[in-house]
Amino acid sequence: MSIMLDVRDLLGSPGDSRRVVVAEPVAGLELPLARVPADRAIEARLLLENVVEGLLVSGPVRGVMVVDCARCLKPVEWPFHMDVRELFIPRAVEGLDAYLLADGEVDLEPMIRDAVVLAMPYSPLCRADCLGLCPRCGSDRNEGPCDCGPEIDDRWSALSVLTLPEPLREPTLESPPN
Repeated sequence: MSIMLDVRDLLGSPGDSRRVVVAEPVAGLELPLARVPADRAIEARLLLENVVEGLLVSGPVRGVMVVDCARCLKPVEWPFHMDVRELFIPRAVEGLDAYLLADGEVDLEPMIRDAVVLAMPYSPLCRADCLGLCPRCGSDRNEGPCDCGPEIDDRWSALSVLTLPEPLREPTLESPPN
């Protein structure tokens, strides 16, 4: 995937700026934990500004990614919105984290990919009350209970044979003392 913009006219005018809207389906934007469907567009409303250091690109990036629910592992459509502010420079400078201008063009794809990565939720849920998968049999507990009983930790199993005496009751006004 590549989203190239010709900015030669902008680079020739110091202090000038231009607004662009990029709304294209992006093919192949798949990350280990999220993916953007190929038929969905990512929209970026960007301001390109010619600054002393290079070209400053800023604005919101919006779209929909598909992530897996952290509890039940079902795919979930997750809308994202990320504000970007990135510098594109004509040549690499050691110690400066910036994107490169190439022959008067900028490739917005790495910047958009980074915005999608930063917008990824840490622990997405399909719904707030998702019950997740049974840790023993793997069935989806949102679809109904499984046949697994409660899991008893072996470290506490010795307590199951312990018998406790009846609790002592304190005398009340209604019952005479023993």
